[in-house]
Amino acid sequence: MEVEAFLNSSKLLQHWPSCLVGLLLVLVIKYIVRKRKDSSKQDGTVRDEDVATEFEEVADDDLQPALEEKPHVQFVPGQTLNPKGAQRFYELVCGRRSIRSFSALPKPSLSVIEECIRAAGTAPSGAHTEPWTFCVVEESGVKQSVRWIVEHEEQINYNKRMHPQWVTDLRPLQTSHVKPYLTDAPYLILIFKQTYGTTKEGRRKTHYYNEISTSISAGILLCALQAAGLSSLVTTPLNCGPALRELLQRPENEKLLILLAVGYPSDDCKVPDLERKRLDEIMVKY
Repeated sequence: MEVEAFLNSSKLLQHWPSCLVGLLLVLVIKYIVRKRKDSSKQDGTVRDEDVATEFEEVADDDLQPALEEKPHVQFVPGQTLNPKGAQRFYELVCGRRSIRSFSALPKPSLSVIEECIRAAGTAPSGAHTEPWTFCVVEESGVKQSVRWIVEHEEQINYNKRMHPQWVTDLRPLQTSHVKPYLTDAPYLILIFKQTYGTTKEGRRKTHYYNEISTSISAGILLCALQAAGLSSLVTTPLNCGPALRELLQRPENEKLLILLAVGYPSDDCKVPDLERKRLDEIMVKY
């Protein structure tokens, strides 16, 4: 035992230079992080990873809010599903499933899609910037182009970019780089987050928490589609955003967040036999 302890200590002594370098590296990183936090407090730069905003240099006298300043008005509660509104809403959304087999007919009315997106537009957003754009694709030629872009990138993703464990975890869901639902579904809704906007005066407007805000809006859209009796599939096509943005000729401040296929399920539509986590697995009470 004494010999083993001596050998271990000898090995440690042999590697003490690398250990010292590692310790110094950690200290340097901590110093840099602290200095960045200190400088952000001084120059007005917000470095929170969810905001990641660089503010323009503007004199204090010239600062103007992006929103028009108006007197606050009395809050009026909206409609509810009561009685038992929470239970009724759960029963509604509990039936929502992601499907990959759509029927061409009947085709949902565009006005229904518009009402669902109108509901999504009620989502809260950072400083009420509403940093989202919903692109509805109905034309078959455009849907075919979307499918070509996604399948091209997804083939590379499955073969090279995605970790083998990731591909293995997807196996029970029976997914692949082939995406027929992108042309089968009557509608595709591409949800873009706006990284910044423009005020009426032409000034650049910061969009705070644009990804979180747009994600909340997408969640409301899913609920609205379910309430309208429509099915959908949420996809986040890896490495497809720039090409899809160019295809739809969206401005450079918009970044693709989610691609939804929307419609009615086919008669032979099948879904994985999944179970959702129980309430006591997702909620902690204090």
